[in-house]
Amino acid sequence: MTAYYKPITYKVTEQEDGWLLKTVLQRRLGVSRKLLSRIKLTERGVMLNGERVFISVPVKPGDMVSISLEQETSEDILPEPIPFDIVYEDEALLIVNKAPGIIVHPTHGHYTGTLANGVVHYWREKGEAVRFRPVHRLDQETSGIIAIAKNAYIHQHISEQLIAGQVTKKYAALVHGCPASPDGLIDGPIDRDPLEPHRRIVTPSGYPALTYYKVSACYGLGALVELRLGTGRTHQIRVHMTSIGHSLIGDKLYTWSTAQGTEGQNMSASVLDAAIGRQALHAAELGFRHPLTGEDLLFRAPLPPDMETLRRKLEYGE
Repeated sequence: MTAYYKPITYKVTEQEDGWLLKTVLQRRLGVSRKLLSRIKLTERGVMLNGERVFISVPVKPGDMVSISLEQETSEDILPEPIPFDIVYEDEALLIVNKAPGIIVHPTHGHYTGTLANGVVHYWREKGEAVRFRPVHRLDQETSGIIAIAKNAYIHQHISEQLIAGQVTKKYAALVHGCPASPDGLIDGPIDRDPLEPHRRIVTPSGYPALTYYKVSACYGLGALVELRLGTGRTHQIRVHMTSIGHSLIGDKLYTWSTAQGTEGQNMSASVLDAAIGRQALHAAELGFRHPLTGEDLLFRAPLPPDMETLRRKLEYGE
């Protein structure tokens, strides 16, 4: 027997009298065409007053509309008892503070040891049938907040908020040097480096990319910077900060140019890079509207221990 997640319901109002059920599903419950075409074929996917009906029927005030999604699991992900930091969880969402060094999803050559392996194990231990659906990704070395949707409907709604620019995403970074301006906008199109395709560069022929930055503190050899994305290009923060002469400390791909300082400064930069061993980038805040309750959610994660240690080293010379 097919198992379903808890139904998502809506009560038809006077304003919607005579609307087609399909219209209510799309305009009021926000069901995408793709998802609707999928769930309408299932036994309990679309219901009107507790009965399965065609989505072309008209509705009247007081009618109860509901959609139910079939439960899914990530059969291709091996469950592993990998610890991770849960910030928030409910029937729709799992918010995790990802540790640096862990990959989000299995990839070629990395089938185990990922966040996905740990989350799938955690859900199975709880007896939950849920498929791993991260709403966005973080690089392996980047720490911080990541949202995981528990079904396709939730994933769709948060993804739409991302596309519409309605999601708050703030990052904290420790960079080499101190930007001359306390805040600013980096407007630099990004595309692949034709000489090294795994790298990205700022180029006039690239895709539009916007990054807003604000200097939180300057420490001489480095600075703590708050960043907000206007777009979501691959490696955007790392590429943009490098483009203005302030690469992230510890970044092995986008390194601080030795042409920017004296021999002593360059040596200090190398010491700082070695002190953390990864790009000093942290997803500090994530905010969006809950797809089911409509509540505005904001999740925060403090600097991880390695970045806090580096910050103190910059500030106090420890």
